[in-house]
Amino acid sequence: MSLTANWSYPTAIKFGAGRIKELPQACEALGLKKPLLVTDAGLATLPITQNALALLESAGLGNAIFSDVKPNPDDTNLTAGIKAYIEGGHDGVIAFGGGSGLDLGKLIAFMAEQTRPVWDFEDIGDWWTRADASKIAPIVAVPTTAGTGSEVGRAGVLTNSATHVKKIIFHPKLLPGVVICDPELTVGMPRIITAGTGMDAFAHCLEAYSSNFFHPMSHGIALEGMRLVKEYLPRAYANGSDIEARGQMMAAAAMGAVSFQKGLGAVHALSHPIGAVYNTHHGMTNAVVIPAVLRFNRSAIEDKIARAAAYLGISGGFDGFYDYVLDLRRELGVPDTLTALGVASDRIDDLSAMAIEDPSAGGNPVTMTLENTKALFRDCF
Repeated sequence: MSLTANWSYPTAIKFGAGRIKELPQACEALGLKKPLLVTDAGLATLPITQNALALLESAGLGNAIFSDVKPNPDDTNLTAGIKAYIEGGHDGVIAFGGGSGLDLGKLIAFMAEQTRPVWDFEDIGDWWTRADASKIAPIVAVPTTAGTGSEVGRAGVLTNSATHVKKIIFHPKLLPGVVICDPELTVGMPRIITAGTGMDAFAHCLEAYSSNFFHPMSHGIALEGMRLVKEYLPRAYANGSDIEARGQMMAAAAMGAVSFQKGLGAVHALSHPIGAVYNTHHGMTNAVVIPAVLRFNRSAIEDKIARAAAYLGISGGFDGFYDYVLDLRRELGVPDTLTALGVASDRIDDLSAMAIEDPSAGGNPVTMTLENTKALFRDCF
């Protein structure tokens, strides 16, 4: 892969194959001398993680790791991570992994020295101003999947272990100071994770593009992000060693997260409570509900989707785009219904009540009410 670049939007990004070797320099740039690497249990023992720890150790930065991170991280994981951070005398975090490791790593850096509970910083109004910004530790982010884009985001998703509700925690300084996007780290991803994370990136771009909020820059980024997914996700899924496809999908994932500053919608409003209650994979859950949400929103987005279809080289306007999504899901082995993910239809009332309270619901082109959201959930079964 010949694509190598240094980007400064929306933060410093070191993009290119093999650039994980620059991890010590990234720490140095942020003044870190004793970072804590935060990742999930599945990644902790893999060669890519052990190599990162070896790079740190050889540079005199130690090899501390915290990996008690669930696929949908909750406040108990956060408490344990803060304890490890404080007891280890760390001065910053390397958030390493997919969305779970990235989000929890960022939140550990954010919360380690705050005096208020994490729920006081939910993404509501100006609640973020309650935080002591001077106490937020520096963050280096290293994604190992191409989906969530959390490496370039100013928020982290955390599940309340008591209520099983996902909350979005926001602060501008949750944006990592340095990001290393090395597509070689994603080569070993299983095909099902490649599919799920890739569809997460697609959902971010699609929902941002569909949102009625005014943000032309994010609108354009979302459109190009969808094009990259269309061209490169099938290649990455078919051949996990296709480093160009892996790299382009890492770019698409970052673009999705940048673009959803414009807003998300019903796809995420549904998938957040499903993930919190049933612990499903977030990206795969998004992929399952996208067709139903497209049907739900059709009256408000038909012309807009037709323009996107033309840009993507898809004929047939909205219907052509819709059929493309169905074909892509089949190609990637995405289940047709929520039932296939292990979600029970007897919880529709509860899930719907949680969905309309989710912050993502406010960006949906069609206003979500309790009744139409129940109907939308039923359509996903």
